[in-house]
Amino acid sequence: METQTLIEKIIDNARWAPSGDNMQTWRFEIINDQHFVVHGYDTREHCVYDLQGHASQLAIGALLESIVISASAFQYCAEFKRRSDAPETKQTIDVFLRYDSTVVSDPLLPYLPIRSVQRRMLKTTPLTMEQKKALEQTVGDLYSIKWVEGFANRCRTAWLMQKNGQLRLTLPEAFHTHSTIIEWSARFSDDKIPDQAVGLDPIATKLMKWAMQSWARVSFLNTYLSGTLLPRIELDFLPGLFCAGHFILMAKEKPQTSQDYITAGRALQRFWLEATHLNLQLQPEMTPLIFFGYVREQVVFTKQPKVAANAVKLSNRLIGLLGESETERAVFLGRIGQGKPAYARSLRLSVEELFTAHS
Repeated sequence: METQTLIEKIIDNARWAPSGDNMQTWRFEIINDQHFVVHGYDTREHCVYDLQGHASQLAIGALLESIVISASAFQYCAEFKRRSDAPETKQTIDVFLRYDSTVVSDPLLPYLPIRSVQRRMLKTTPLTMEQKKALEQTVGDLYSIKWVEGFANRCRTAWLMQKNGQLRLTLPEAFHTHSTIIEWSARFSDDKIPDQAVGLDPIATKLMKWAMQSWARVSFLNTYLSGTLLPRIELDFLPGLFCAGHFILMAKEKPQTSQDYITAGRALQRFWLEATHLNLQLQPEMTPLIFFGYVREQVVFTKQPKVAANAVKLSNRLIGLLGESETERAVFLGRIGQGKPAYARSLRLSVEELFTAHS
C-alpha cells in the first residue's frame, strides 16, 4: 500500500505534462508495487491536428520524461518497456520503478505543475546567450535548437502564423475540435482550454462562442464579415511579432517512427521546464509543421480544394523560412520570451480520474 501511494505521488506530478488541447491522451493502471502501465492513445481519427498521431506521441514522450523527473524525488529510476503487440494508435508502455540511493531529485521537478502555455504577447527582449545555452543543453545529443530571432524574422514568422490561422479557421474538418476543446466562461479547466486562456479580447471571445455553435455560423462570419481577421491578428500575428523569438526543435535525423516522436517529446519537456525555470513563457506554434506534414506525406486532410492548395503554398513559405532539409527534421515549433505567467490556464484530471478512466 505504501509503494502504491508512491506510484500515485509520481503520477500526481507527471500528469502535468503538456498535451494537445489538454486532451491528456493517457490513462494509468497499477500492476504491483513497482510496476504500472501507461495506456496512451492518439486522436488522429477525429482531430485534424494529430497527423499520424505525432502530436499525441510528443505528448506521451513529455509524460514519460515527467515520470522520470517525478520518480527522482523519491530516489527511484523509471524504466520503460513499450509493448510491441499494441497498435500504434494505442501506445502501451510498462513502467518499472527501481530504487537507487544515488539518485538525486531532478532540479526541474518544481516546475512540472507550474509550466503552462502563455498565448498573449510577450516582451521582445532577446534571449541572452546564457539563456539559450541553458535551453540548448536540455535537449541532448539527438536534437538541436534553431532560433528565429530579430524583428524581420519575427515578422516573417508572425505572417506565416496568421496565414496558417486563416487555413485553420476555414477548415471544416477542424470545426469539431475547435467547438469541443474550449470551456466557456472559465479561468481554469481540468480537461479543456478555458476561454480566458485563449488570448482573445472579451468581445472577440463572445463572438467566437456564438460562432462555435455550428459550422454554418462560422462559414457566415468567414464569408461576409471577415470572420478570421480578428482572431488571426490577436491569436497569431501579434503574439508572433511580440516575443523574444521563435524556436524549432530539430532532430538530427528525419523522424520516421512513433518512437522517434516519443523521444522528441521527452526532449521537448525538458526544454519547456528549463524555460519555466528561467522565468520565460512559451507557446506552441505547431500548425505550420502539421500542415507541412500533410503536404509532404500527400495525406488528404480536407475536401476543400482551396484549403488544400493554400496548405501547399504555406508549406513552401515554411520551407523558405527554415530551409527544406531543416523543415524535414523539425519536430516542434514555438515562440518564447519574457512575460507574465498565464492568468488563466488548463489544469489536469485528478490521479483518481486518470486511474478509474481506464477499464
